[in-house]
Parts: sequence; structure tokens; C-alpha cells
Amino acid sequence: MTLTLEGERLPGRSCGAAPGFPGYDGIHVGVQRRAKPGELLGLTPGDARRATWTLECAAGPAPDGTTELTGRYVQGRPGDRFVYLSWGTVGEDGAFTMFRRAKLMLGAIAPAVLAAAVGSGRLTGRLGLTDAKGHPLCARVVPPAIRWTAG
Repeated sequence: MTLTLEGERLPGRSCGAAPGFPGYDGIHVGVQRRAKPGELLGLTPGDARRATWTLECAAGPAPDGTTELTGRYVQGRPGDRFVYLSWGTVGEDGAFTMFRRAKLMLGAIAPAVLAAAVGSGRLTGRLGLTDAKGHPLCARVVPPAIRWTAG
């Protein structure tokens, strides 16, 4: 099954300091691989017009009998799966240093949408990547902040 994440309204490559946020330059975002926080898929500059990531995953039964997704980029325990978008800076040497993450909660996908996605083999999540303060989106992300649709 293919899971596509489509991000829009990125915050920019620089975000100034604010209460609780020290400010950063060289901002990028990518999808973090499970158990390998330094391995990112599709590292995208924070000033890109859009960001798109395509992940391969499998659908199977969760312990409670519902359907859940697993794969290289799917994190969490059974019944509590999610995908991490990792925000960080990229220095002149090309090194990525993470400073925050957004946790896209797969358990928040409506059961009918997930069932249709399993049937079609495609699931898409669309979301804005800037929070209300103009900073990179972080914390738990559930609808309506992300819109899930089947292929």
C-alpha cells in the first residue's frame, strides 16, 4: 500500500525566536525512519512551495481487530501507530540537527477512509506545515489538521 503525505504552507527556512521557541535558520523537514532518527526520507527545505513524501506500508490487523499500518517509516506500538515529520536545521556541512517533530497519528484515520484506502492501495494525508504561531508544525497531528483520503 502507498501512503502519500502532501504538505503545504511550509514555515520558511528561517523562523525567529519567540517565547518557547529559540529560532532557527536552515530549516528542513523529512519523514523519520522507524528506529533510525538520523535517516530521513525526502528532506525538504522549509521554504519549498510544497513537500511530498511517498511511503510503502502494509495494512494488517491491530490487536483490537481494527486495521493498522506498518512499514519502514511507521512508528509506535500496535494500536498507536504514527509517522514522524522531523524538523531540523541543515548546516553548511550538510548535517541535519533535529529540533522538533510532528506526530501524524494513523489511528485517527476514519475507519471508512482506511478501509477504502486498503481496497485501492493508496492513502493520502494533506496538511499545512506551519502552526498558528508561524513555526514548523509539531506535536500530535489529527483531523482536521490533516485530511485523510483514499486513492
